[in-house]
Amino acid sequence: MTLSTRLELKQGQQLVMTPQLQQAIRLLQLSNIELSQFVDTELERNPLLEREETDDPSAPTASDEADYRNNSGTDHENDGDSDAAPGGADFTGEGTGDDAWLDLGKTDVDPAGALDTSIENVFPDTVASDPDMAVNANGLSNWASVHQSTNNFSGDDSNLEEFVSSETSLRDHLEQQLTLALADPVERLIGRYLIDLVDEAGYLRADLPSLAEKLGAPLEFVERVLETLQTFDPPGVFARSLAECLAIQLKEENRYDPMIARFLDNLHLVASHNLAGLRKAIDADADDLADMIADIKRLNPKPGLRFGRVDIQRVVPDVLVRSAADGSFIVELNTDTLPRVLVNRSYYTKVTKSAHSDKDKGYILECLQTASWLVKSLDQRARTILRVSEEIIRQQDGFFTYGVQHLRPLNLRTVADAIKMHESTVSRVTSNKYMSTPRGIFELKYFFTSAIQSSEDGEAHSSESVRHRIKQLIDGETPKAVLSDDKIVERLRKDGIDIARRTVAKYREAMRIASSVQRRREKRMTETFNRSAAE
Repeated sequence: MTLSTRLELKQGQQLVMTPQLQQAIRLLQLSNIELSQFVDTELERNPLLEREETDDPSAPTASDEADYRNNSGTDHENDGDSDAAPGGADFTGEGTGDDAWLDLGKTDVDPAGALDTSIENVFPDTVASDPDMAVNANGLSNWASVHQSTNNFSGDDSNLEEFVSSETSLRDHLEQQLTLALADPVERLIGRYLIDLVDEAGYLRADLPSLAEKLGAPLEFVERVLETLQTFDPPGVFARSLAECLAIQLKEENRYDPMIARFLDNLHLVASHNLAGLRKAIDADADDLADMIADIKRLNPKPGLRFGRVDIQRVVPDVLVRSAADGSFIVELNTDTLPRVLVNRSYYTKVTKSAHSDKDKGYILECLQTASWLVKSLDQRARTILRVSEEIIRQQDGFFTYGVQHLRPLNLRTVADAIKMHESTVSRVTSNKYMSTPRGIFELKYFFTSAIQSSEDGEAHSSESVRHRIKQLIDGETPKAVLSDDKIVERLRKDGIDIARRTVAKYREAMRIASSVQRRREKRMTETFNRSAAE
């Protein structure tokens, strides 16, 4: 056997994930907010990209959800030397030079299937171990800042609107009271440290013995400071438990007595709706118990939430769906959420002429290719979201017409096969995307539910519609007729739904609905309370 060297030429195919393809896939699964942030970054990085601004200052924004039904699109005319991103294209079918954009933003979907495309001296041991806890000449710590307001509006950076619109946080509110309630610098120091440990609900999440050891202070000293802090507004703040929070508020109202103290010691019986055990534990009759429950209900279990509210980002839909006069549904992309960017080819031509080195020319060419690819990626993203939304409406037309009871079982493969796309692409499209419909705003993944077989060999039922039916049955209960999980199974089977009891229990727990025993106790307690209030 001889070994020889020879040169062979073979032809083959290989799928390579180029950076551009990776970018397109990444853009597909971004939410509208994440997409806007990504585009803003690209606009800062690429000199050939620019944002297309609307000419009409009164044009609707993404927050104007209530008005979207009256806006089917806005015409924008692109610069002749620029390429428009999908948001920059005219989704009404006019003002573009490419016929492929015609009616892209609006689509008529017919339920029947027809489609029309559109805190150093005080505690030296502590300071030695933690230099950050040193006290300065004014008795203030380096680790606890003092927030002071100012009435000087003469500075160049002053903005009156900032002072008017700012909200007082819980920490600021407590520190303002601290300076008036505690005169001793050491007590103030400990007070500020405790303020830093209060959570947004107003509770002190700390163990006092370990805290006193860390501060190098006697436990009695820390407890005395805490007792003063618990008199601060709002009532109930600095509590270490729910019972202590309610007790502080009752003391503030001069309603704290031995019986109510026993009541608070047995709050676990209230949570389990064990009224008989509660009456026996506190030795009270039904009327006294009803009065105490009424007093407790007036209190605030989370007093700190009155301050420093966390702003919640509301959902802005990516797709808008509205009913047409003929019973079909009109599907539109929410153009307010689509970044409108252009490739400035005029600037590219100008810079290219002034570029002399190969490095400069290579840089500007790379910017042009990146900008063009971004535009195409945004274009493809918009088209894909619209196609998936159209198919979802086709598959779930019963939901849009009659309600959640008619939601059908649906999986990603069904949609992927219908629109001839890969299942992973549909999964990316439905992540963090929302659809505004006449029945409310839903995440696209909401429409994909598992199937539950019919007990009569009929069409399978959607798990979401079964959950809805279970909730309807429980909402219709009376104190004398509370349905157990077994009874719910019997009712569902009469409706043609073949389901196991453990599945009913799983769905019920997922909807945070208590068991039949707990619901019966709760209904009886409510009935007793209402009867006592009426008398």
